[in-house]
Amino acid sequence: MRATTFLIFFGTVLLIYFSVNFLIYTRGLQAFSISPAWRKTYIITFWLIVASFVIGEILEHTYSSLIGEWIYRIGAFWLAFMLYFTLAILLIDFVRLLNYFFHFLPEITQNFRFRLGIMTIAVVSLIVLAGHINALNTRIKEISLNIPKKVTGNHQMKIVMASDIHLGALIGENREEHLVSIITKQKPDLVLLCGDLVDGDVGAALRKNLGRHFQEIRTPMGVYAIPGNHEYIGGIQKTLPYLESINIKLLRDKVLVLPNGVQLVGRDDRDNRTMGEGTGRKSLNELMTGLDKTFPIIVMNHQPFGLDEAVKEDVDLHLSGHTHHGQLWPFNYMTKAIFELSWGYLKKGNTNFYVSSGFGSWGPPVRLGNTPEVVVFNLTFNDPK
Repeated sequence: MRATTFLIFFGTVLLIYFSVNFLIYTRGLQAFSISPAWRKTYIITFWLIVASFVIGEILEHTYSSLIGEWIYRIGAFWLAFMLYFTLAILLIDFVRLLNYFFHFLPEITQNFRFRLGIMTIAVVSLIVLAGHINALNTRIKEISLNIPKKVTGNHQMKIVMASDIHLGALIGENREEHLVSIITKQKPDLVLLCGDLVDGDVGAALRKNLGRHFQEIRTPMGVYAIPGNHEYIGGIQKTLPYLESINIKLLRDKVLVLPNGVQLVGRDDRDNRTMGEGTGRKSLNELMTGLDKTFPIIVMNHQPFGLDEAVKEDVDLHLSGHTHHGQLWPFNYMTKAIFELSWGYLKKGNTNFYVSSGFGSWGPPVRLGNTPEVVVFNLTFNDPK
């Protein structure tokens, strides 16, 4: 049943992918048929680039290699180009529709189409380049919160949270070292990694020996992580040994009491049922049974669904990632429609929610309309009693 579901999903994705690319192809063919040489070059180049994403995905999931990584990298960047070429076509068609009624454009010749095609490629390339530069520009966001609960010892606590790191073919050692450097400079008491540490299949992470720098992080209360959907996409049974090998303490439906009495609840990802063991995850109520609610409760939950459940259970701080806040404009409008909180801070009842836009990126290492971030929480515990 799971295999059938996967095949249906994979077939649907391929159908959409090639349908959109066929639209771009036909419109590009109109522009670049200015001569037989241009036409032939365009056809070959276009379909080689389109095929690179599919071939790269297959290679990354079967036999990870440097050649496969570069093929996948080309294909990943093409996803961003594909989106903005499609938007450009829609914009051009809108202008053509206006021109049909108001006749403000000069005669459309083959030379005009060619120049328009070149200009479109130039503009989209600049947009994708700007998005790539933005994706490398990590922002450190600080949030100060007062939590009216008791703790033992110091009433101040600094937590660094990062999510959606996506270590793999595209997010490599340089980005990993950059993240570890940010964390180390903050000198936190606790580090929380809220899912999607790897980009899917762990082959590229193993080949490049990624993750080992996380072992350099030193904090008084440790470094803890939860799985995200990408740990399941790559196969949780392959991902778990890898995470254990780099000393990542993974909380899968587990509760941990920290030295100061703060209770840390790490939820398994909701994709456990569809892509994992098929058993599903425990409800938040089950996980919190027996917890002392006079002490603070922090919940790590990769996908920010069911916010009201956390409010009902009197959670103090609920941390999520997953959304990337759309990653590529205008997908942020989609994530805003799907999730009650697509990015940022929200307080409901007595519960503080934060959804991170993430550190890394899925697919194209490009971000538009949002920036990657690492979040620093400065918590003050003040028992009103």
